[in-house]
Amino acid sequence: MAGASIWSDKVGNVSQIGGIETSVIDNGPGRGMRIAWINTGAGLRYKVLIDRAMDIGDAAFNQYNLAWLGHAGFTPPQPMSDQGIDWLRTFGGGLVSTCGLTHVGGPEEDAHGKRGIHGRISNSPAEIVSIIQPDPAAGRLEMSITGIIRESTIFGPALELRRTISSKLGESSIHIHDEVTNKGNTPAPHMILYHCNMGWPLADAGSRLSWNGRMTTRDGHPFLNPEAYMTCRDTLPEHSGNGEQVAFIDIEADADGLCRAGLHNPSLNLGITYSFRKSELPWLTNWQHLGRGEYVTAIEPGTHPPIGQAMARENNTLIFIEPGASKTYHLTLDINA
Repeated sequence: MAGASIWSDKVGNVSQIGGIETSVIDNGPGRGMRIAWINTGAGLRYKVLIDRAMDIGDAAFNQYNLAWLGHAGFTPPQPMSDQGIDWLRTFGGGLVSTCGLTHVGGPEEDAHGKRGIHGRISNSPAEIVSIIQPDPAAGRLEMSITGIIRESTIFGPALELRRTISSKLGESSIHIHDEVTNKGNTPAPHMILYHCNMGWPLADAGSRLSWNGRMTTRDGHPFLNPEAYMTCRDTLPEHSGNGEQVAFIDIEADADGLCRAGLHNPSLNLGITYSFRKSELPWLTNWQHLGRGEYVTAIEPGTHPPIGQAMARENNTLIFIEPGASKTYHLTLDINA
């Protein structure tokens, strides 16, 4: 961000540069839903869906869209859409959609309960705790919005997600800091996955995915040609309907414990990089659904790949949070241009 001396005599309202603006959608399927637009003043502008677990919906850098948006768009939360494939009906896409907090994967039923696709959290509204605007005159460039989202039931589990989304004036980055706390009196099962969905024009034929790590298919087979897989293709007829391809990646971290994954469009010289800690989010999933009119690839850091709570129990990887204890997660999105 340029020094205050450049703009201090010319700007009286910081909103002219950037900041956070809240509003309520008043038309279409999203009518009544609270949102917050965040403008970093450096070409990055994105929409926080306050009533959808503070997920991130639309996002753009300069004239280029970053996120994939589904046909249905973003709707108010539907808390009872938590069985079978109901989640697909309420999934609007967006740059970040949260899955969990107790189940990540397909619909399933076992002795511990019945669970729908990817859990309940994205259909839960947030209670806003704070909105902090930037104040360059006072030396504060950071802006943030913090909220609490609850996923609980009588007799447990009772989990609370405290989420802060922040950016800085003059920078093209998004920081997500999550803390999941067990407010109940018994250990709570826990899984979380960040479903980060990229659409055209960032995702296009020739765009390149990047990460370091061992790749397998959902059924555990190694990829025969991972290099070809990591270059986005044009729309595929076989991806019409529910056609898709998925990779599970045991992602590698650098010497500081950080993992990085991203997508770069060389024709636009535009990319996005996701950074997260291996100790917090040890797995990465890539979803490709390159259908006509539904062209999307997703980078999905998580505590698990989307194998479901039942399989995580079976292979002893399911996380349990003790009463009063918390788990924290950090995810940073950097726009590269």
